[in-house]
Amino acid sequence: MIRVKNLTKDYGGRKGIFDLSFEVENGEVFGLLGPEGAGKTTVISQLLGFASASRGRCFINGKSCHTRSAEIMEFTGYLPEEISLPEDMTGLAFVRFMAEIKGIKSIERAQQVAERFELDLDERIRKMSRRTRKKVGIVCAFMHDPAVILLDEPMGGLDALMQGRLNDLILEEKGKGKTILFASHTFEEVERICDRVGMIKKGLMVNVDDIAGIRAAKKKSYIVSFATDEDAQRFAREGFEVISLSGRQITVSLKGEMMPLVKALGSYQVVGLETVAQSLEDVFIHFYGGDTRV
Repeated sequence: MIRVKNLTKDYGGRKGIFDLSFEVENGEVFGLLGPEGAGKTTVISQLLGFASASRGRCFINGKSCHTRSAEIMEFTGYLPEEISLPEDMTGLAFVRFMAEIKGIKSIERAQQVAERFELDLDERIRKMSRRTRKKVGIVCAFMHDPAVILLDEPMGGLDALMQGRLNDLILEEKGKGKTILFASHTFEEVERICDRVGMIKKGLMVNVDDIAGIRAAKKKSYIVSFATDEDAQRFAREGFEVISLSGRQITVSLKGEMMPLVKALGSYQVVGLETVAQSLEDVFIHFYGGDTRV
């Protein structure tokens, strides 16, 4: 379990994280969603004990992240957004080095993950592309079968095929009861993988909800085509939120059940009706007050 309580790391100039509180339950995938610079990496660095907090506390499995970080790393996997690796080693040598640090006697699990991601561990790191280095990071994050996994923009740098494989791996680990924190600026990734989502802006948590709750908060847009321009114009005065009106076609936005819309359309000659679901990004903008900038 991950527990963050009133956590603040103030770098000055309104940079950092401020009075954050949230919990991630055992076996849960929790998404930390926000644009670049919002504070996602700062949260993870606090959980790993990389820096002291200005105020507040955080714990993983009951252990203080600031005083018992070495113990926490024994059962925690970490995939950073950008991978920094020693240039003069091969992938295999680095994996063996990390296994020794983690006290792992066998690298069989690491080799299985490497094979899954089509990673040649015999290649020297200096010759590896950013994408290949990311795969080395994935291997190291999952090689010791960690109970807790912290992922910072894990899909970045991977092609669509490898993103799919990482998505599958994360879901498999979730099925084993692992506790996972998934930091991302991509709405589709979070919606596909996470149970709950914390939305972070300028270091502040602006909303925490489960995916079902966020989906329930979505509005839907309906594109209605009428027989005449006059009908479309008259319908625009029915009291629905009108997104656009063009000739015989009108787009309205509606939250919740569509029966009020269906009832209102009963007195018109409708020749077409299409549904356009609101994206999670639109919901996110709603919680951000219409501004997704840092």
